[in-house]
Amino acid sequence: MKISNLFLPILVTFAISCSSPAEKVNETVELPILGERYVDENKDTVYHRIADFAFVNQVGDTIRKEDMSGKIYVADFFFTSCPTICPIMKKEMLRVYNQFKGNPNFKILSHSIDPTYDTQLVLKEYAERLGVPDAATWNFLTGDQEKIFEIGQTSYLTTTMADELEPGGFLHSGAFLLVDQQGRIRGVYDGTKAEQVDRLLLDIPKLLQP
Repeated sequence: MKISNLFLPILVTFAISCSSPAEKVNETVELPILGERYVDENKDTVYHRIADFAFVNQVGDTIRKEDMSGKIYVADFFFTSCPTICPIMKKEMLRVYNQFKGNPNFKILSHSIDPTYDTQLVLKEYAERLGVPDAATWNFLTGDQEKIFEIGQTSYLTTTMADELEPGGFLHSGAFLLVDQQGRIRGVYDGTKAEQVDRLLLDIPKLLQP
């Protein structure tokens, strides 16, 4: 499965402008807020935010948007039988997990786009093979496929769809999306490229700082 080039231009632009690997963790550069925005009748700027969701994780718990309130998280989309980019993505996400798994204010949400096959039990076994023994930090999510496609495309602004012409029958991007405590997208990174994940590892602490 090839990496889709269907990212919205605004995301690509901000991804390119993210901090370089040479930056120090304590760099005070403020991360952009991505997505469309508008000014309401009170002249307040209203930013794009992740919509409400409710999906089941690998241990059978329902994870909702409100569970992420006050926390930052990294989101991605995958499926366990993916024959191409997903193994690379999960190897890179393990780096993120291992660095921040002790922080209660940090989470990872990996959404399966093949929920028919990726049941809770399948995701639990998959997580354990990766070396993720519980869902304290990293949640592997399953649920209604159309709702997963919808939140991927309209909230996370990335590519998630069925495509019988693609290896494995699905088309999705390799994006890792950094979401802040208010549900706003603050960065997008190619999860198949170590140098971009390096930038993600530097950007996460900028949001974790009080």
